[in-house]
Amino acid sequence: MTLPILLNLAVALAVCALLYRMQASHQSFTRRVFTGLGLGVLLGAALQAIYGAASPEVSGTNAWLDVVGSGYVKLLQMIVIPLIMVSIVGAILKLRDAASLGKISALTIGILIATTAVAALIGIAMAKLFGLTAVGLTASAAEVARGEYLQGSLSTAKEISLPSMILSFIPANPFLDMTGARKTSTIAVVLFSVFVGIAATGIAAKKPAEFASFSHFVHVAHTIVMRMVTLVLRLTPFGVFALMTKVVAGSSLQDILNLLNFVLASYSALFLMFGVHLLLVALAGYNPLRFVKKIMPVLVFAFTSRTSAGSIPMNVATQTRRLGTPEGIANFSASFGATIGQNGCAGIYPAMLAVMIAPTVGIDPWSMAFLLPLVAIVVFGSIGVAGVGGGATFAALIVLSALDLPVALAGLLISIEPLIDMGRTALNVSGSITAGTLTSRALGASNMAVFNSDEETNLDGEEQAA
Repeated sequence: MTLPILLNLAVALAVCALLYRMQASHQSFTRRVFTGLGLGVLLGAALQAIYGAASPEVSGTNAWLDVVGSGYVKLLQMIVIPLIMVSIVGAILKLRDAASLGKISALTIGILIATTAVAALIGIAMAKLFGLTAVGLTASAAEVARGEYLQGSLSTAKEISLPSMILSFIPANPFLDMTGARKTSTIAVVLFSVFVGIAATGIAAKKPAEFASFSHFVHVAHTIVMRMVTLVLRLTPFGVFALMTKVVAGSSLQDILNLLNFVLASYSALFLMFGVHLLLVALAGYNPLRFVKKIMPVLVFAFTSRTSAGSIPMNVATQTRRLGTPEGIANFSASFGATIGQNGCAGIYPAMLAVMIAPTVGIDPWSMAFLLPLVAIVVFGSIGVAGVGGGATFAALIVLSALDLPVALAGLLISIEPLIDMGRTALNVSGSITAGTLTSRALGASNMAVFNSDEETNLDGEEQAA
């Protein structure tokens, strides 16, 4: 390890010490997260300015920072499956009503898919406004390689069908899905947990003693898992700092400038769709500014980590502790929202890409004959993403292949993909929280006292300084 890398890590360690002191002095969770974010941006920019994005000093520093950043993400992923299982089973034991369960599922999925259709329309509008087109773009060696990879992945996307997708959600081996081995493991575990919960409620009247024992077991398991969630969430400021430093230090400013128009169009679409989320919660009777304040920490984590699935524990904690959404609804929306109806990855991105690439093969992207099938395919693809993994890439492959457009051209955006993916992931998480909030409100289950409380509830269980 060279002296420059040691100095870089010493600075990073000093930042972590500062964040720990803020935690020890009971400063608010939101303040600590934003401090980690800001210091990560500053350190990353300094590293890039001093050494250069592709330098061995930056690579070596990022490798050690990855232990903190990716390690934190892995810890969150570790508790996703246990959290889903105990929360959903526990919620069903309390509901004892299959009709309520059906309403929750239908409303949550319906909102996710409907907002994805709106996201696609916004993506199309921004592509028109910014005049996006792939005509005339040149490709570097990395982009050519990416294009070839996408072309090779096309067969996987073409094999996707709605029946096969639905079938992949059914957990033939629930213990395999508990390991996260399949791309549809999260939904499979949700379905298995629902099945366990319904089976348990079925013995409540016939075998009350056994039902009481099982309910107690689930309650104890839920208490322990939620303690695990609290312990992991305390590491959020450190994880955000490490992740943000790595992203900024390793980004190429020139690559961003070369495709600045697409970056601006993408973030314009993302902000507009976020505005749609705020409009929906406002129409449901929530204060949108308060809503933003309460969900901002989880959006910051989603932005820096680029993982919707890893955001599930913080997503659930935000909905239950800050928004007043019941735990069962929060788990449904967070789990389904991480794999179905992703507004950013499966809505805006593939729609913009299709409009951008269509002119290269002589198709008018603004004709209704092109736009109507595009929106329909985007909605279908937003479900298909859960079946193949790869997020926005496979969502784009599904849409482009269905419209018979050249998928290799999507490789032209490889250099700015991480930058845009950060915003897309934050929007995905915002969409799932919005779906949970609206579902809870529609069913009359929201605790508005929690939402309207001015006292900030720390997601990590730490007491806030007065």
